[in-house]
Amino acid sequence: MATGRGSFLQSFLEGLRRNRTEPNCGRTAAPGRQYRAAPGPTGSEPGPRADGPTGGKRPPNPPGGTGGRWTPTRIKEYEADLTSQSDDNFMERLPSEIVLKILSYLDASSLFCVSHVSKTFQQLAADDEIWRKIYVSDFGSQSWRPKPAADVLPEVDWRVNSAAARRPAGHWKKTYFRTVRQEVNKWRSEMRDVNPNSGLPRSTERVLRSLKVSWQLTLTCRSGREVTVEPSRAHFFQSSAIVVFGDGGFPRLGQVRSLRLYGVRKGRSLRAGRPGWRSLILQLDTRTGGRFFGGDELVTLRRLQPAVAVATWKGEDTVAFVMVTLHLHHLVERSLLGSPVCPYSEPLGPPPVGGLDPEVGLQGYSLHLVLHTTGSEIMAGNFRQLCCRPGGIQHGLLELSVISRNNVSQHRSLSGVIKLPWRSAALEGSVENCCVMTMTLLDDSQKPLWCVSSSVAVVGATGPPALDYAGEHFLMRHCDPGGQVTMSLVRLTEQRQFLVVDLVVRVPVAGRHQRATARGASCLR
Repeated sequence: MATGRGSFLQSFLEGLRRNRTEPNCGRTAAPGRQYRAAPGPTGSEPGPRADGPTGGKRPPNPPGGTGGRWTPTRIKEYEADLTSQSDDNFMERLPSEIVLKILSYLDASSLFCVSHVSKTFQQLAADDEIWRKIYVSDFGSQSWRPKPAADVLPEVDWRVNSAAARRPAGHWKKTYFRTVRQEVNKWRSEMRDVNPNSGLPRSTERVLRSLKVSWQLTLTCRSGREVTVEPSRAHFFQSSAIVVFGDGGFPRLGQVRSLRLYGVRKGRSLRAGRPGWRSLILQLDTRTGGRFFGGDELVTLRRLQPAVAVATWKGEDTVAFVMVTLHLHHLVERSLLGSPVCPYSEPLGPPPVGGLDPEVGLQGYSLHLVLHTTGSEIMAGNFRQLCCRPGGIQHGLLELSVISRNNVSQHRSLSGVIKLPWRSAALEGSVENCCVMTMTLLDDSQKPLWCVSSSVAVVGATGPPALDYAGEHFLMRHCDPGGQVTMSLVRLTEQRQFLVVDLVVRVPVAGRHQRATARGASCLR
């Protein structure tokens, strides 16, 4: 929901609750005097109670019809109905002008959600004046300027103007969503060209830049205060983007309760006092403190989530910078088509037909893997025709062997050293044995099945050495609900570089692959 109206609503609702708890609206009866119920229609039956919701006033007609008698049951039903309206529907007790003023502070998504609350709000949220302002704010001319005071003509209400009066109700709302649909179809048509290696559109970075898409980080403190930070740098790679927030202005990490990342669109004319459109990409609870996975002489690096790493100054709780890694899969949609409170979710298509092939879901996978830092690539590879060997499904995970330990021809060397450079304000450094892993697993139809971009650390291995390589042995792991990646490396002593000797990817057997893989595994055995 849009910000800016919260304090008004809170104070207004607090006033309503205070008045409700004060009977007689602050008036006290004289000593020895009590309010008595007015006589009923016949003179003997009591009417509505003076201390009830009606204040002793009788409605023009009895509930349930006209001409009836005011029985005690009818009086109780009438007062109970008024009480339920008074206690639960604070907003509906407001004049429509005030509700429209409150609704004018909402963005398009929030206004659309409000219209589903009730019929009253459906009518109010469809007000053409509100939607006209939203349309002009988002799609109006950027070169428009107000006229000088001497040239200003008498203001004409567009609702009584002849041209505007002929427009049907809901014209501006329909025009807004029609324009949004045309704009979305335009940039989606530009992203139809797909890279066959990664399965991702080639023009994702260009579309993001042409639409002036950026990102904002909002940190919520334990006191309720919100701090919004703009990005200092953004780095694009083949299938990911690294966004760094490091120009200061952060609260202490121990004071932060939650963190939210939004996609924003710059350059649009905004209504004064109204926030711009924001699309929620991710949110997480920072009270767990994250997991330590690297550091140097100046900073300590913690990973709060696979996509979010926070660095604090050594020996302090002050945040130095926040690094967010974003996979390019549906990044434009996630940055534009979500709402301020709900991230974009990909529409679910019809379940695929398994057919008669018992090996459906067990073969035909492809993997696009990139290891990189904020400035350079360490390794990039495309692996095709991956399959699950017989008995490769264990503990609900389908195992794909990408680089085999026993096949020396598949082993790959890494270019350069594994370290993650960073920069914050006037200081800079690098964290050894840390980098970013970006991986795209494609299914047998060459559609992205599992996409991940995460900061990872190289740790020492405790198992037996790999073949006859002379050097230290290390592991690089990543695990999330989408799957697991395990990479074994050897640091060659003479060459002083890393060599990848084993790479295994495991994905859960669930959803659309579950029945096909179960049928294929039973046939292979």
